[in-house]
Amino acid sequence: MLQIILITFPFFALVLAGYVAARRAMLPLEAVTGLNSYVLFFALPCMLYRFGATTPLAQLFNPAVFVTYLVCSLLVVALTVSLSRNARIGWNDAAFGALVAAFPNTGFMGVPLLVVLLGARAAGPTIFTIGMDMVITSSLCIALSRLHDAGAASDNARSVRLALRNAIKAVLKNPLPWAILLGATVSAMALELPAPLIKTLDLLADSASPVALFTIGAVLARSQLMAARGHQAPIRMRDYVPIACIKLLAHPLLMLLVGETAIRLGLPLERFALKVLVLVAALPSASNVSMLAERFGADTGRIARIILVSTAAAFLTFSLAVTLLK
Repeated sequence: MLQIILITFPFFALVLAGYVAARRAMLPLEAVTGLNSYVLFFALPCMLYRFGATTPLAQLFNPAVFVTYLVCSLLVVALTVSLSRNARIGWNDAAFGALVAAFPNTGFMGVPLLVVLLGARAAGPTIFTIGMDMVITSSLCIALSRLHDAGAASDNARSVRLALRNAIKAVLKNPLPWAILLGATVSAMALELPAPLIKTLDLLADSASPVALFTIGAVLARSQLMAARGHQAPIRMRDYVPIACIKLLAHPLLMLLVGETAIRLGLPLERFALKVLVLVAALPSASNVSMLAERFGADTGRIARIILVSTAAAFLTFSLAVTLLK
């Protein structure tokens, strides 16, 4: 356990550094957007492209991984929505609570962390889950969030279709799936880029991990500060702590259960791939969900607290998951 903590400590320390920098105003909140844009549009796509270009195609697109991960994501979404909805939390907030429970911080944290822990072979399944969460899980939860609209069923259906259309547009504008697809294409065609271009990509890719982790902390701090400035009513712990527990405890346990069931039913899921999926599920919530929740009018203060609690607690729970799987 101590050895695992020593490996994971620098990753979470960088998150803490970004959080403290933003909370203490050492990093202006306006600069967080720039950091996030740098990671999203430059560094992280280069890192994902490099992994995609150097990973065998069979590891990037694995039907067994697809089925296992999809079934578990649907179960987490259904569980979270059913436990969340009450007199205070309607469809909109319940749906984004489900998204933050089912969407791990795989891009900013998971890829570099799992490669360090398990080796380059872990990149394939990990990258594949990013595409699934951005395309399937996000679209599903956005559609569910529109069910809060009052009115006729036809208006409700129109609202869902519009939300799905906007979600698809957002996916198409996101550079991460395109970077993965481009890397996979280069891998499949055995292409080789010119040396100066490869060196440029490598420089950007090498910066992705530290800057992304620092940015996670800054984004969390900014979300907290912006929610506080909105003079929102106090948010009860029972409205966000259980969701963080679903993310860190129920999600990896469900992944393990679904994966073991799939193997017993004859699905060609490798034990190593299952280990990667369980550790992906054990990651804290994706920090970008708070921005998506703000765009669709959900309670960003609640979402920010779920992300913050899951990120802070994951330092221990993720290390414990790695230890148990070893």
